[in-house]
Amino acid sequence: MKKQFVVALALLVGSMSFAQKDELKTAEKAIKNGNYADAKSAIMTAESKIGSADEKMQAEFYFLKGQALYANGNGANEDMIAAIESFDKAVEIEKASGKDKYTGDINEMKTQMMSSFLTSANTALENKEYMKSSAGFEQAYRMSPKDTIYLYYAASTAVTAQDYDTSLAMYEKLRDLGYNGETIQYVATNKETGEEENFPSPSMRDISVKAGSHIAPKQTKSESKSAEIIKNIALIYVTKGEDEKAIEAMRAAREANPDDLSLVLTEANVQLKMGNKDEFRKLIEVATEKDPNNAELQYNLGVVAAESGDLVTAETYYKKAIELDPNYADAYNNMAVMILSKEKEIVEQMNGLGSSAADDKKFDQLKKDQVVLYTSAIPYLQKSLELKPGNIQAAKTLMNIYSVTEQPEKFKEMKAKVEEMESQK
Repeated sequence: MKKQFVVALALLVGSMSFAQKDELKTAEKAIKNGNYADAKSAIMTAESKIGSADEKMQAEFYFLKGQALYANGNGANEDMIAAIESFDKAVEIEKASGKDKYTGDINEMKTQMMSSFLTSANTALENKEYMKSSAGFEQAYRMSPKDTIYLYYAASTAVTAQDYDTSLAMYEKLRDLGYNGETIQYVATNKETGEEENFPSPSMRDISVKAGSHIAPKQTKSESKSAEIIKNIALIYVTKGEDEKAIEAMRAAREANPDDLSLVLTEANVQLKMGNKDEFRKLIEVATEKDPNNAELQYNLGVVAAESGDLVTAETYYKKAIELDPNYADAYNNMAVMILSKEKEIVEQMNGLGSSAADDKKFDQLKKDQVVLYTSAIPYLQKSLELKPGNIQAAKTLMNIYSVTEQPEKFKEMKAKVEEMESQK
């Protein structure tokens, strides 16, 4: 009786194995015929009991499952991800068992898949289908996790599509992986054009140098993307209304990289976006100490000082920005705006005067002060307009100043320029 029970159990296990084998054959046939829906159905039927199968059958199952889900490149995004996992599982099983019946085919298929994913991602990017592009780059990353740049592309395209949850998860993974995007670039100057050109390898560069077509070979490092990644994490948190997490992300990055000026500037911009102007000013001051010859930093401090009503300090910063960069158009423009803002006080005094002889005398003096004020703004407006010829607001202000200061020829000239600018709108 005991012996019969054992035999019956063995028969039961055997029948289960045959059933799984039949499902796998059905899936294989459907895949060959391009009927991936039927293949998926057969695979799903066999999946519940695949854990009890031997290694050979398990490897075959995951190989077929990967093909069914990939569907020759037409699978849904979720299916593509699952297909990659299935292929990896099949390779893992065969590696453990010392057999490689499917590994070669899988590697070849994964190469084709990688090419397909990247082509699809780039095409979608050109067509501004950003989420489709992001999915393609993410799939490429899953295929080859060592190529972290694909995850970076996936995050960048997702944030462009304003899918902040998806992009945030990717950026945080990049941060946790310590990805900085730095690459070595092999450069030489083309003798004919005089322009620097990048080469894919030092050997190819050196061949061109030896051939005499290129000179001055060198090796450079691309700019780090760490600050950009941290900035995007912080800005996504700001967009989601999670300001504290944004600041926490920035400060953690700065603690890890205390000498990184770009991180200080990134946190300053996040603080400004959040409306924290005092914190913005403090961080810009820190940045200015690190880079005292940066005209943009001086300009930003001028903006903050002007907005807080400290015009004397604002003037100092704007002049410093102009000193560092004589072609800083916005600094000239803001100097003019700041000077003209002082007119309000003069006008208020004028409006507060009575009709006595003393008040009339005071009015005349204030009128002269007003003209002096206008005149002092002219050089800054002229320079701003010279550097940015399309600045119609500067042109209109100059036109009005020429009118008030009784400079008819310059008024006519500026009036004609304003009319020309307005006609081109």
